[in-house]
Amino acid sequence: MAVYTEIADDELACFVARYDIGSVLSIKGIAEGVENSNYLLVTDAGPYILTLYEKRVDPNDLPFFIGLMDHLADRGITCPQPVRDRTGEALGTLAGRPAAIVTFLQGMWVRRPRAEHCLAVGAELAKLHIAGEGFQLTRRNALTVDGWRPLFDRASARADEVLPDLAADIAAELDLLEATWPSALPHGVIHADLFPDNVFFLHDALSGVIDFYFACNDFLAYDVAVCLNAWCFEPDGSLNVTKARALLAGYQKVRPFTPEELAALPLLARGSALRFLLTRLYDWLNVPPGALVAPKDPLEYLKKLRFHRTVKDVSAYGLTL
Repeated sequence: MAVYTEIADDELACFVARYDIGSVLSIKGIAEGVENSNYLLVTDAGPYILTLYEKRVDPNDLPFFIGLMDHLADRGITCPQPVRDRTGEALGTLAGRPAAIVTFLQGMWVRRPRAEHCLAVGAELAKLHIAGEGFQLTRRNALTVDGWRPLFDRASARADEVLPDLAADIAAELDLLEATWPSALPHGVIHADLFPDNVFFLHDALSGVIDFYFACNDFLAYDVAVCLNAWCFEPDGSLNVTKARALLAGYQKVRPFTPEELAALPLLARGSALRFLLTRLYDWLNVPPGALVAPKDPLEYLKKLRFHRTVKDVSAYGLTL
């Protein structure tokens, strides 16, 4: 369970009392997520999500995340909206952590995505990219190509405990990506973590997008590459081309790719796979003492990375050239 910080009852009651949402009826930790402590908070006014931002989240980034949710909601993206206290503040402090309450979205995430889910996700991602235009705050992507080697350096000494020769494999991949990473693709606000557990569906219709705490400014096509890896692979590590084709078609119908984006997509997919391999590797080797969290298997993303190494162009993802 992704709960790193426990909350005392009296602290919670004092925190919630600052808001016009009534008294606390119940609170329960939420299993999904690995970065922050998330709770389903139920008050007299209904359900909300309470998030405590843990140490890996820079407090200076929080105005970006909060402002982005407001900006996107104003432009038609169904996403959580920050709840402000009586002074108009969306951020506070609870149990020694920065904290916020956001609105609750109806729906559930799909454990076994089908092609129609991927089609909807692709379209919604394109809408999000368009809606992000004009957002005044910016945040660099700390987990793009120039951040991967420092992250690897923190895990490289023990990488071979997970798989023999894993450290050498990752080091060679870093060398290639650092030498060939694109520099001039369409750029804007991206979600950067649009995994199935961050997209809700109601009766197979997409009902909302959550968890904007990796959002940043980067290549729009990199966000698509993240989704390819997150939505379109089977448990055995093979690409489901039908799902990939649907995701890309859904995106392209709303926001057409440029030729440069399509040419770069296989490399961006490799980079995305390496990014999640590295963060999962670090978390696998560094579970905080006492944390109620199950680290995710980093080798899932090694399989995906190995697939992308075989890709010559976007036809491998189901697009016709």
